Amino acid sequence: MKIDTLTVQLALAVAEEGSISRAADKLQLAVAAASKRLTDLERQLGTPLFKRVPHGVKVTESGTKLLAHIHQIDSLITRLADDAHAMREGQDGRIIIGAPKAAIIEFLARDLAQVRARYPQITLHIIEENSRIIQQLLRDKVIDIGIFEKKSGFIDVEKFDYRSDELVAVYSRAHFSFADTPLESDPLLDCPLVSLGQGSAVLASLQRLHQSRGRAMGRHLTVSGFDTMLALVRHGLGVGLMPPAVLASLHPEPTIGHVALAGDWHQRTYVLASVQGRAQEQTLRNVVSQLLK
Repeated sequence: MKIDTLTVQLALAVAEEGSISRAADKLQLAVAAASKRLTDLERQLGTPLFKRVPHGVKVTESGTKLLAHIHQIDSLITRLADDAHAMREGQDGRIIIGAPKAAIIEFLARDLAQVRARYPQITLHIIEENSRIIQQLLRDKVIDIGIFEKKSGFIDVEKFDYRSDELVAVYSRAHFSFADTPLESDPLLDCPLVSLGQGSAVLASLQRLHQSRGRAMGRHLTVSGFDTMLALVRHGLGVGLMPPAVLASLHPEPTIGHVALAGDWHQRTYVLASVQGRAQEQTLRNVVSQLLK
């Protein structure tokens, strides 16, 4: 059976208007062409949809049932056209975004809320990993958008500056004491330290600091998350390094203090990169553009 969209619209218009001529005028068809379309449709269906009466037509008993299916076809066609338009305009689809936990807490969660408000039909999937793994996932096209610390970059893709933050030293007041002035590098490195593990921007910053001061990395503790870092700091096992916004999100007790760091080694810039993989191209462009606003 072959039935085109115009014939679907015509059958529904005839049922609504009760007249082939009025339906033809509505769809800007010649009456003879409209009548032929209906005749051909009824021939394909093997049963009349309309009964010709003086001054118009009436829907037959079989027509009442079959027109319900035709109405569903029209709804599906409309939905198909709407969905195709949304995909074409980048208003629908699925985007996978990878970012470190700090970036998610500090900026990305807020920015994703704005993406969702602008493009409610786009499905967003978030992967939380350190900067090095995020780049590996980008390289392998597992994710569509990656956010990572600029100085940890090794992947050869176009990058855009996204957001900046800085680290502070977090400590237990019961075990350590620092002045209110920014903490210099050497006194910090004299302390036992708690850092995120291999591949993290925090550890990379700390390693660069040791190199710049001509000092070897001591037997510092490494953990997989900021919540674990705070737990070790709480018991005096070392001084932690994390962004202030991340510390605030952990709701530290008054016995936990933090102090600014001297110099610029602790200042970080996050970049955003994207790769064209399975995502709809325009959808990807729209999300990237919104995140970079």
